Amino acid sequence: MKKKLFFSLFFSIALIFLVSAQEKFGKTLNLGLGVGGYTGYYGYADRSLPVINLNYEFDVANDFTIAPFISYSSYSERYYYGNSNNGYKFYNYRQTIIPIGVKGTYYFDRILSAGSHWDFYLGASLGFAFIRNRWDSDYYGDKNVYRSANPVYLDIHLGTEYHFNNKIGAFLDLSTGVSTVGLAFHGLK
Repeated sequence: MKKKLFFSLFFSIALIFLVSAQEKFGKTLNLGLGVGGYTGYYGYADRSLPVINLNYEFDVANDFTIAPFISYSSYSERYYYGNSNNGYKFYNYRQTIIPIGVKGTYYFDRILSAGSHWDFYLGASLGFAFIRNRWDSDYYGDKNVYRSANPVYLDIHLGTEYHFNNKIGAFLDLSTGVSTVGLAFHGLK
């Protein structure tokens, strides 16, 4: 009797552990809207910028995903510039930033005993920012003024997601580069 009870208890605990360990975080499309700070690939602009971010997560190992991503941000400024030889006038400047890269994420749900509606994670992203700076064609000042940041960057992420159901969740991703809020669409192939 003790053996049956022991094996039943052992089997039940193992089954619970295996079921909880098999949660899949991949096959998820994340669409976010964020704000970039003064660090990371936003070192080019001297302000926070609105950012659109898109990534797709793939399961790599238990509780770990890899997500290729692309982001987009653009802004414009109007400057009054000139000198006594050429006169003064307003010039338009536009900068477009398109970062691409990959984000690795580790989920702490099992460690934190998070319920099925919550995910908690820590991640890092490595990428390259494509930057396009455009000035008016008749602008004769320094056109390299906004090219000081390195286009290769590494950001750290800390985030959480709340699952409304098995298919849709909302997330908050705090980052050293771009912090985002958005929707996660699970189970996409």
